[in-house]
Amino acid sequence: MGVTDTIVFVIYGILIIAIGNWLARSKGKERSSEEYFFASKSLPWYLVGSSIIAANISAEQFIGMSGSGFAIGLGIATYEWIAALMLIVVAKYFLPIFVKNKIYTMPQFLALRYDNRIKTILAVFWLILFVFVNLSSILYLGALTLKSIYGISLIYGIIGLAVFSLLYTLMNGLKAIASTDIIQVFFLLVGGLVTTYIAVDQVGGNTGVLEGFKAMYTQIPEKFHMIIKQSDPNYKYLPGIRAIFGGIWIAGIYYFGANQYIIQKAFGAKSLKEAQSGMMFAGYLKLILPFVVVIPGMVAFALNADIAKPDEAYPWLLENIVPAGIKGLIFAALIAAIVSSFSAIINSTSTIFTMDIYKSYFNQEASEKRLVAVGRISSVVAMIIAVFVAGSLGGLEQAFQFIQEYTGMVSPGITAIFIFGLYWKKTTSTAALWGTLLSIPISAAIKYFFPEMPFLDQMLVSFLITSLCIIAISLLGKDKKDHKALSLEPGLFKTKTSFNVLSLIVIAILAFIYTVFF
Repeated sequence: MGVTDTIVFVIYGILIIAIGNWLARSKGKERSSEEYFFASKSLPWYLVGSSIIAANISAEQFIGMSGSGFAIGLGIATYEWIAALMLIVVAKYFLPIFVKNKIYTMPQFLALRYDNRIKTILAVFWLILFVFVNLSSILYLGALTLKSIYGISLIYGIIGLAVFSLLYTLMNGLKAIASTDIIQVFFLLVGGLVTTYIAVDQVGGNTGVLEGFKAMYTQIPEKFHMIIKQSDPNYKYLPGIRAIFGGIWIAGIYYFGANQYIIQKAFGAKSLKEAQSGMMFAGYLKLILPFVVVIPGMVAFALNADIAKPDEAYPWLLENIVPAGIKGLIFAALIAAIVSSFSAIINSTSTIFTMDIYKSYFNQEASEKRLVAVGRISSVVAMIIAVFVAGSLGGLEQAFQFIQEYTGMVSPGITAIFIFGLYWKKTTSTAALWGTLLSIPISAAIKYFFPEMPFLDQMLVSFLITSLCIIAISLLGKDKKDHKALSLEPGLFKTKTSFNVLSLIVIAILAFIYTVFF
């Protein structure tokens, strides 16, 4: 990167830190835990939606999904396009229940519906997952890009990204994150689409983006299939038609409906309607994202990129295709995606630790000032651990697949206990506890005995077996009536006409995509 690029990137960094701190200032008042962790429930729909996308799209998409685009092709966009539909499902059928019951954290819901045993087990699990898988992989992939472009040592890149993220997150919490996320998403989309435009144009010999896509389709037609054939070596990642209707829904319902660092943005909304509109907005942004995070990897393949592993595809494009002057904007977009996701996960990690562990078991009478202080301290501790773990991830080939597979070990069980907890009144706490404890051994056993089974199929089978265990234990238990079952009143899931119309449009768009690129 040249001097101009570096200046653009530095200006971006200063803007994000300054704006985040200015917008989230508390005007001399003592900051409350609701303000710090949930933005005082004041977020409008556009901040909810942009913040969800900012939390969701990170290095694992820019770097990892582009790497999978290089290796697999357009099919990997299934994770983004089907996610648009998942966001709508969560907005319509999960959010009303959470909002009605004044839920702030996922462990809190588990305590309300089941008991404190399940709450504690999964609170600890989420803390481990967020720190050792999510945060560490985000830092590793971001540092990999810094190393490729600037030649910065991997460990210094990891530390730099972590510290930069904390500069506007640590003091101001969710409001600072949400306030800057709309700027982050702007950089992310504009910078990402500029990269795609330049790269696709290069494939077509600088004759325009449409000619570039035509040239790509001619050169690499095998990369333009949404449904992967069984003979394809990448079938283990996307098992044909089941990739659309099978295990991906288990992962998606968990990720968007029971994942603290995504759903927490909706909990910070002004109202249920604002939260649902925000998730709809996020769904439409999801339809655009494959052009930002998948197509660049396919371009690198079409241009015969000289790279050692797929995850180097996006850094290769920045280094070899993007001209000076624009590179700084695009690099800012990439860093925006990294730090916004890192900040969101840090905030949710501190929220769960503070509200579900510290306040519940160590200091039930903690003052608001003390809770905020504990949130900040736990953020720093989580960052330090993630920095150490991130340095050991250098052997990954496709980081996106690494994240999906290891999250897939636990998402079937969590999805099962949430769905049964929400919609089946006979589900008992004991059954949910056993479902929680058995889900990882079940997933591990399936992976061990059926290693050739695609991991999305493994998730589906694990979900079905765990569900059967929950049903059997609930029906065979002595106390078949669970008095903590939730009440679902008529009309609870009713949504506005505009929400319904926009939902149908998303379905129509997806049907068109999968028909054309079958």
